[in-house]
Amino acid sequence: MKKYKSIIFDCDGVILNSNKVKTNAFRQVFEKYNINAVDEFIKYHRSNGGVSRYIKIEKFLKNILPKYDKNRDFNKDEFSMLLQSYSNQCKESLLKCEITKDLSILRKITGDIPWIIISGGDQFELREIFNKKGLTSFFNGGIFGSPEKKTEIIKREIANGIIQFPALMLGDSKLDHIAAKSNNIDFLFVYRWTDFKSYNDYCIHNSIKAIESVSDIKEFFK
Repeated sequence: MKKYKSIIFDCDGVILNSNKVKTNAFRQVFEKYNINAVDEFIKYHRSNGGVSRYIKIEKFLKNILPKYDKNRDFNKDEFSMLLQSYSNQCKESLLKCEITKDLSILRKITGDIPWIIISGGDQFELREIFNKKGLTSFFNGGIFGSPEKKTEIIKREIANGIIQFPALMLGDSKLDHIAAKSNNIDFLFVYRWTDFKSYNDYCIHNSIKAIESVSDIKEFFK
Protein backbone atom coordinates (compact mmCIF):
# COMPACT_ATOMS: atom_id res chain seq x y z
CA MET A 1 0.00 0.00 0.00
CA LYS A 2 2.81 2.41 0.77
CA LYS A 3 3.87 2.49 -2.89
CA TYR A 4 0.66 4.12 -4.14
CA LYS A 5 0.71 7.78 -5.12
CA SER A 6 -3.06 8.14 -5.56
CA ILE A 7 -6.18 6.25 -4.52
CA ILE A 8 -9.47 6.26 -6.45
CA PHE A 9 -12.76 5.37 -4.77
CA ASP A 10 -16.14 4.52 -6.17
CA CYS A 11 -18.95 6.04 -4.09
CA ASP A 12 -22.04 3.81 -3.96
CA GLY A 13 -21.31 0.62 -2.05
CA VAL A 14 -17.78 1.75 -1.21
CA ILE A 15 -17.88 5.11 0.59
CA LEU A 16 -21.64 5.16 1.14
CA ASN A 17 -24.05 2.28 1.82
CA SER A 18 -26.29 3.58 -0.96
CA ASN A 19 -26.89 0.80 -3.49
CA LYS A 20 -30.27 -0.14 -2.00
CA VAL A 21 -31.25 3.53 -1.80
CA LYS A 22 -30.75 3.94 -5.53
CA THR A 23 -32.59 0.70 -6.35
CA ASN A 24 -35.55 1.85 -4.28
CA ALA A 25 -35.43 5.29 -5.93
CA PHE A 26 -35.69 3.71 -9.38
CA ARG A 27 -38.69 1.63 -8.28
CA GLN A 28 -40.47 4.72 -6.97
CA VAL A 29 -39.73 6.78 -10.08
CA PHE A 30 -40.93 3.99 -12.39
CA GLU A 31 -43.98 2.99 -10.33
CA LYS A 32 -46.49 4.14 -12.99
CA TYR A 33 -44.94 1.90 -15.67
CA ASN A 34 -45.51 -1.76 -16.50
CA ILE A 35 -44.37 -3.82 -13.49
CA ASN A 36 -42.66 -6.43 -15.69
CA ALA A 37 -40.67 -3.72 -17.43
CA VAL A 38 -39.64 -2.30 -14.05
CA ASP A 39 -38.60 -5.73 -12.75
CA GLU A 40 -36.46 -6.31 -15.86
CA PHE A 41 -34.90 -2.88 -15.42
CA ILE A 42 -34.05 -3.53 -11.76
CA LYS A 43 -32.23 -6.73 -12.75
CA TYR A 44 -30.31 -4.76 -15.37
CA HIS A 45 -29.56 -1.99 -12.86
CA ARG A 46 -28.20 -4.40 -10.24
CA SER A 47 -26.04 -6.19 -12.80
CA ASN A 48 -24.53 -2.96 -14.08
CA GLY A 49 -23.23 -1.17 -11.00
CA GLY A 50 -21.33 2.00 -11.79
CA VAL A 51 -23.26 2.78 -14.98
CA SER A 52 -24.72 6.28 -14.85
CA ARG A 53 -28.42 7.05 -14.40
CA TYR A 54 -28.36 8.81 -17.78
CA ILE A 55 -27.53 5.57 -19.56
CA LYS A 56 -29.84 3.44 -17.39
CA ILE A 57 -32.94 5.60 -17.75
CA GLU A 58 -32.37 5.93 -21.49
CA LYS A 59 -32.09 2.15 -21.76
CA PHE A 60 -35.35 1.73 -19.83
CA LEU A 61 -37.22 4.07 -22.17
CA LYS A 62 -35.62 2.93 -25.43
CA ASN A 63 -35.01 -0.80 -24.97
CA ILE A 64 -36.90 -2.26 -22.01
CA LEU A 65 -40.26 -0.45 -21.83
CA PRO A 66 -41.15 -0.88 -25.56
CA LYS A 67 -41.07 -4.67 -25.09
CA TYR A 68 -44.04 -4.37 -22.72
CA ASP A 69 -45.75 -1.27 -24.10
CA LYS A 70 -45.68 -1.17 -27.91
CA ASN A 71 -47.18 2.32 -28.06
CA ARG A 72 -44.29 4.02 -26.27
CA ASP A 73 -41.61 5.96 -28.13
CA PHE A 74 -38.59 7.69 -26.62
CA ASN A 75 -39.48 11.18 -25.44
CA LYS A 76 -36.81 13.68 -24.37
CA ASP A 77 -39.17 15.48 -22.01
CA GLU A 78 -40.09 12.20 -20.30
CA PHE A 79 -36.38 11.34 -20.04
CA SER A 80 -35.63 14.71 -18.40
CA MET A 81 -38.57 14.35 -16.04
CA LEU A 82 -37.45 10.90 -14.90
CA LEU A 83 -33.88 12.14 -14.34
CA GLN A 84 -35.13 14.95 -12.15
CA SER A 85 -37.54 12.69 -10.24
CA TYR A 86 -34.76 10.17 -9.61
CA SER A 87 -32.44 12.90 -8.35
CA ASN A 88 -35.12 14.21 -6.00
CA GLN A 89 -35.75 10.71 -4.63
CA CYS A 90 -32.04 10.07 -4.07
CA LYS A 91 -30.90 13.27 -2.42
CA GLU A 92 -32.80 13.02 0.84
CA SER A 93 -32.02 9.31 1.26
CA LEU A 94 -28.32 9.70 0.43
CA LEU A 95 -27.91 12.22 3.22
CA LYS A 96 -28.99 9.50 5.66
CA CYS A 97 -26.72 6.76 4.25
CA GLU A 98 -24.12 5.04 6.39
CA ILE A 99 -20.54 6.14 5.71
CA THR A 100 -17.69 3.63 5.60
CA LYS A 101 -15.58 3.63 8.76
CA ASP A 102 -12.09 4.96 9.46
CA LEU A 103 -11.78 7.51 6.65
CA SER A 104 -10.05 9.99 8.94
CA ILE A 105 -7.60 7.31 10.11
CA LEU A 106 -6.85 6.25 6.54
CA ARG A 107 -6.42 9.85 5.45
CA LYS A 108 -3.69 10.30 8.07
CA ILE A 109 -2.03 6.99 7.16
CA THR A 110 -1.86 7.79 3.44
CA GLY A 111 -0.55 11.31 3.95
CA ASP A 112 -1.40 13.96 1.37
CA ILE A 113 -1.57 11.72 -1.73
CA PRO A 114 -4.60 12.43 -3.95
CA TRP A 115 -7.83 10.71 -2.99
CA ILE A 116 -10.33 10.86 -5.85
CA ILE A 117 -14.01 9.91 -6.07
CA ILE A 118 -15.01 8.58 -9.50
CA SER A 119 -18.64 7.49 -9.46
CA GLY A 120 -21.53 6.64 -11.73
CA GLY A 121 -23.62 9.07 -9.64
CA ASP A 122 -24.43 12.54 -10.88
CA GLN A 123 -21.42 14.81 -10.30
CA PHE A 124 -23.33 17.87 -9.06
CA GLU A 125 -25.39 15.73 -6.70
CA LEU A 126 -22.29 13.90 -5.41
CA ARG A 127 -20.50 17.12 -4.54
CA GLU A 128 -23.57 18.47 -2.77
CA ILE A 129 -24.04 15.26 -0.74
CA PHE A 130 -20.36 14.96 0.18
CA ASN A 131 -20.27 18.59 1.28
CA LYS A 132 -23.36 18.21 3.49
CA LYS A 133 -22.00 14.98 5.01
CA GLY A 134 -18.63 16.59 5.76
CA LEU A 135 -16.66 14.31 3.42
CA THR A 136 -15.36 16.73 0.80
CA SER A 137 -12.08 17.52 2.58
CA PHE A 138 -10.97 13.87 2.45
CA PHE A 139 -10.98 13.82 -1.36
CA ASN A 140 -8.30 16.33 -2.23
CA GLY A 141 -8.02 14.99 -5.79
CA GLY A 142 -11.63 15.81 -6.63
CA ILE A 143 -15.14 14.35 -6.72
CA PHE A 144 -16.28 13.31 -10.19
CA GLY A 145 -19.34 11.60 -11.65
CA SER A 146 -21.79 11.34 -14.52
CA PRO A 147 -22.80 12.24 -17.15
CA GLU A 148 -19.15 11.50 -18.05
CA LYS A 149 -18.22 7.80 -18.01
CA LYS A 150 -15.77 6.51 -15.42
CA THR A 151 -13.12 5.53 -17.96
CA GLU A 152 -13.28 8.98 -19.55
CA ILE A 153 -12.92 10.68 -16.16
CA ILE A 154 -9.92 8.50 -15.26
CA LYS A 155 -8.17 9.22 -18.57
CA ARG A 156 -8.76 12.95 -18.16
CA GLU A 157 -7.46 13.06 -14.58
CA ILE A 158 -4.38 11.06 -15.57
CA ALA A 159 -3.74 13.63 -18.31
CA ASN A 160 -4.31 16.44 -15.78
CA GLY A 161 -1.72 14.92 -13.44
CA ILE A 162 -4.20 14.37 -10.60
CA ILE A 163 -4.05 10.57 -10.82
CA GLN A 164 -0.42 9.66 -10.26
CA PHE A 165 1.13 6.22 -10.67
CA PRO A 166 1.23 3.71 -9.19
CA ALA A 167 -2.47 4.14 -8.45
CA LEU A 168 -5.10 2.02 -6.71
CA MET A 169 -8.87 1.92 -7.22
CA LEU A 170 -11.45 0.56 -4.76
CA GLY A 171 -14.80 -0.44 -6.26
CA ASP A 172 -17.74 -2.80 -5.92
CA SER A 173 -18.65 -3.58 -9.54
CA LYS A 174 -17.38 -5.21 -12.69
CA LEU A 175 -17.35 -1.79 -14.37
CA ASP A 176 -15.04 -0.41 -11.67
CA HIS A 177 -12.57 -3.22 -12.32
CA ILE A 178 -12.73 -2.74 -16.10
CA ALA A 179 -12.20 1.02 -15.74
CA ALA A 180 -9.16 0.45 -13.51
CA LYS A 181 -7.67 -2.34 -15.62
CA SER A 182 -8.03 -0.40 -18.89
CA ASN A 183 -5.96 2.40 -17.36
CA ASN A 184 -3.28 0.19 -15.72
CA ILE A 185 -4.56 0.94 -12.21
CA ASP A 186 -4.45 -1.69 -9.46
CA PHE A 187 -7.84 -2.74 -8.09
CA LEU A 188 -9.40 -3.96 -4.84
CA PHE A 189 -12.99 -5.22 -4.74
CA VAL A 190 -15.05 -3.97 -1.76
CA TYR A 191 -17.87 -6.44 -1.15
CA ARG A 192 -19.76 -5.53 2.04
CA TRP A 193 -22.44 -3.39 0.32
CA THR A 194 -22.11 -4.58 -3.28
CA ASP A 195 -25.08 -5.45 -5.52
CA PHE A 196 -22.84 -7.73 -7.62
CA LYS A 197 -24.01 -11.15 -6.39
CA SER A 198 -21.40 -13.20 -8.25
CA TYR A 199 -18.51 -10.95 -7.20
CA ASN A 200 -16.64 -13.82 -5.53
CA ASP A 201 -16.49 -15.91 -8.72
CA TYR A 202 -15.55 -12.81 -10.70
CA CYS A 203 -12.74 -11.97 -8.30
CA ILE A 204 -11.38 -15.51 -8.34
CA HIS A 205 -11.53 -15.69 -12.14
CA ASN A 206 -9.74 -12.34 -12.51
CA SER A 207 -7.28 -12.77 -9.59
CA ILE A 208 -8.69 -9.77 -7.74
CA LYS A 209 -8.19 -9.33 -4.01
CA ALA A 210 -11.50 -8.67 -2.22
CA ILE A 211 -11.87 -6.80 1.06
CA GLU A 212 -15.01 -6.35 3.13
CA SER A 213 -14.81 -2.59 3.54
CA VAL A 214 -12.55 0.38 2.85
CA SER A 215 -11.34 0.40 6.47
CA ASP A 216 -9.63 -2.97 5.87
CA ILE A 217 -6.85 -1.34 3.85
CA LYS A 218 -5.38 0.15 7.02
CA GLU A 219 -4.19 -3.37 7.86
CA PHE A 220 -1.95 -3.30 4.79
CA PHE A 221 0.09 -0.45 6.24
CA LYS A 222 1.22 -2.39 9.30
